[in-house]
Amino acid sequence: MFDENAINLRVLKERAYNLRWATVEDGVIPLTAADPDFKSAPEIADAICNYASDRYLCYGPPQGLPDFRDSVSKWFRNNRNVNYDTNHIMAVDSAAFGIYLICKTYLKPGDEAIIFDPVDFLFRFSVEKIGATAVPFAIAPGDSDLDFAGLEKLVTKKTKMLCLCNPLNPTGKVFTKEELKRYGDIAVKHDLIILSDEIWSDIIFEPHVYTSIASISDEIYRRTITVTGYSKSYGLAGLRIGSVLAPDETHYNRLFETSLQGSTVHGANVMGQIAASTALNKCGDWLNGFVKHLQAMRDLCVKELNSIKGVKCIAPEGCYVAFADITGTGKTSAEIHELLVKDAKVAVVPGLAKWFGDGAEGYIRISFATSGDILKDALTKIKNTLNSI
Repeated sequence: MFDENAINLRVLKERAYNLRWATVEDGVIPLTAADPDFKSAPEIADAICNYASDRYLCYGPPQGLPDFRDSVSKWFRNNRNVNYDTNHIMAVDSAAFGIYLICKTYLKPGDEAIIFDPVDFLFRFSVEKIGATAVPFAIAPGDSDLDFAGLEKLVTKKTKMLCLCNPLNPTGKVFTKEELKRYGDIAVKHDLIILSDEIWSDIIFEPHVYTSIASISDEIYRRTITVTGYSKSYGLAGLRIGSVLAPDETHYNRLFETSLQGSTVHGANVMGQIAASTALNKCGDWLNGFVKHLQAMRDLCVKELNSIKGVKCIAPEGCYVAFADITGTGKTSAEIHELLVKDAKVAVVPGLAKWFGDGAEGYIRISFATSGDILKDALTKIKNTLNSI
């Protein structure tokens, strides 16, 4: 399912937008946006076709389809050791919107929220769009000890939220249970909401183990709002489907009211909910095969990057992106990005503040959710270009 023959480049060049195949010049390999090059599981296509065959494409309930919410609840209970009531789960039109929704619900202008640095730009974007201030907490790539004393010093009277991205995009760090407890204890001590983004939580590489922060303790659970999606694990980005999970009715009602889904101004795609329910209930074998393939691609990617002059890369513990330190080349992230597109015909994501924060300068991010042949070709071109500097 995950070899060279499984990838249809013709279709990708027609449909894969967001910095990917449909947006780059012919001949350029995009190792850019974190979206797999592989087809989704066949069970998902079958479920969508079966639903559409009746030709009734009606509004769904504003909270989300019962089957979808029940599937998410069962998944978290069985795989994350967290008991979320089905009635406290909301379907949203992507994890990205879920992050914004949580910020909109719990922040107001003048508030502060602590975000990681580097981290996906959506955290800063969402916090600042509300008129609040995003306060960065630096986390270096790798498994070095976190500065929890430094984190707590960032908390002020204006701080209302701690944002957790686990695994951490772009570095691939998977937080340990002990780290999550200390993080959660700070939230409890200072009466803060925890925004837990778990969209990458299925993509974990051995021997690392994923823990949902809401599973640590009842005190932490009661202040944690979890958001997740199904694009990274199952290739459903175009269906715009995610979920927000609240610990109780009070939190859920606040989120639902803020979402405007009760008025139909916003709402989750019904087809996306059908696809995600099928993925959670029937596509475990596909996902296991995908993660096994990704681990092999990770190992290949890290090995090859570390063989390039001026480049260092720590193996990610989760996510299917490699965050490579290019400071040894003597060039900036933007310069390396431009050089690789022009000379290597490979597109990567430069470590610019607009994408990941100030802490990303000196790095490039490479997605390896593709076939071995495509990845080898791209890495060879990157190596030849950078070694010639």
